[in-house]
Formats: sequence, structure tokens, C-alpha cells
Amino acid sequence: MPRVKADGGGTITFMLALGAARQMCRLTTTFQIDKQAFSYLHKYRKEFEHIARARLASGELENGIVVLSML
Repeated sequence: MPRVKADGGGTITFMLALGAARQMCRLTTTFQIDKQAFSYLHKYRKEFEHIARARLASGELENGIVVLSML
């Protein structure tokens, strides 16, 4: 998960690595400060990657993006 970008308001967009391919994912949090949202994402990175891969496999996409929310 090398590329992470804050979209403001606690929403973070990141790229999930799938071999040579990448899948865009969006995590929405209740944090108002981007630094807190980044910290939360990194703390639970493995869990979010697992959930994102499962949603991608089942076709749960919104406009081609895997949408995630807080655990």
C-alpha cells in the first residue's frame, strides 16, 4: 500500500497492490484530522487489505473503487 492520499474530512484513498495491478480503495473515517485517519489506516492496514481483497473478489465496487469504513 505505497500510495496514500487524504481527501479531507477523514477520507483516505489508497492503492491496493494486486501483483502488477493496482486497485483504488477509499476508507471513510470519523476523524476530522488527516493525520489521525492516516494513523488509523496504518494501524489496521492488514485488516483493511484483507477486507478490500474480499470485496474486490465478490465484485463489491462503487464506480470501480473498493469503499471501506471504520472497523
